[in-house]
Amino acid sequence: MDLDAFSWLLTDDGQQLLARATEMTAAASTDDTVDGKGDGKGNSKGSRKRSALAVQAALRKDETAEHVTAAMAQVDLRRKAATKFGDLAPRMYFTPDGLEQATRLTVAHHRAARLRAFEAASVIDLGCGIGGDLIASSRAGLTAAGVDHDPERVAVAKANLDALGLPGAVTVADATAVDHSPFEVAYADPARRGAKGRVFSAEGWTPPWSWVETLFARDACVKVAPGIPHDLVPEKVEAEWVSDRGEVKEAALWSGSLASTQRRATVIGERGLATLTSEDDPGGEVGPVAEFLYEPDGAVIRAGLVTAVAAGVQGHLVDEHIAYVTSSASFETPFARGYQVLEELPYREKQLKAALRERGIGRLTIKKRGVQVVPEQLRKRLALSGSEEATIVLTRVAGEGTCLLVRPF
Repeated sequence: MDLDAFSWLLTDDGQQLLARATEMTAAASTDDTVDGKGDGKGNSKGSRKRSALAVQAALRKDETAEHVTAAMAQVDLRRKAATKFGDLAPRMYFTPDGLEQATRLTVAHHRAARLRAFEAASVIDLGCGIGGDLIASSRAGLTAAGVDHDPERVAVAKANLDALGLPGAVTVADATAVDHSPFEVAYADPARRGAKGRVFSAEGWTPPWSWVETLFARDACVKVAPGIPHDLVPEKVEAEWVSDRGEVKEAALWSGSLASTQRRATVIGERGLATLTSEDDPGGEVGPVAEFLYEPDGAVIRAGLVTAVAAGVQGHLVDEHIAYVTSSASFETPFARGYQVLEELPYREKQLKAALRERGIGRLTIKKRGVQVVPEQLRKRLALSGSEEATIVLTRVAGEGTCLLVRPF
């Protein structure tokens, strides 16, 4: 990002250009004709590119190339940011990598709400990026400050606080050298990508794991990848896995007085938020498939709390190593999707194909867990053509490959 051009974009003249770019891009996308590559609404990548080029050409008649490029970049990033930041996205600013690494706002709001629940009043974000977590903390009423070593990200984070009318301080600094003791909570989100892509070794994060561990001596929260091994989590540190609308987004490690359990799964959905902890997990048994099957949320699986779901639906596991739960009772639970088991079908492909055709099934949803099956490839090989729609589950039950015909409820 051209920092000078971005700074100009925040001026009155820059804001006028950004507004024009936004309006012209929306108009060009809507007017895009259906030509086999677009849908008349600019929803294909090709049509968006053509619209953007036309808008840039028009704007460059009155503005410099650098300023137009900066404006168009924000228009495109704001569109992409809508999934993470919702109705705030059109007022915010982004960098490509900053947007990619930013916490989804619903998850950031949950984290800030936890801090308020623990009566924290101030938080410092050690590596604030474009300010997503700063925004959530400030909106929750916390005194929030952020540091980042990248001047571009700091400029964007400050612009975002200003654009949303939120208090907060941001400055360029090395997170590992900052005195964070004046703040009640230290928050960090180590970068897990380098010049060559994703970094899988925790010591290769920026800042590294050895520095992250020093934060756990105080009240702190550290955002990490959801795939973090359980044995990497220090003793007396709570590990929380969070999913949003069925997608596992992150894990967060809570230390000091902020830790309230060993493992937690938090599920954010249309109806609100629900949480499950290791204290809810009595362990579980394995047994035969009953009338109902439950597919635990990804956060529950990551947290190792599948047997807690089994206890909640008065059921048991179908296999010691498979994250499916079965029960003779029907429950609605935020922690799992439920299915009624209609019948068991043949597991072998040839016999399965015949059974599905016999039932007139032409549209098939394939769920699988613990078996070597690629649903898209299997669906093609089955070559079904009936008028009925169905869902099957391919998994292992007591170690044996099994196919279940199910109905979601």
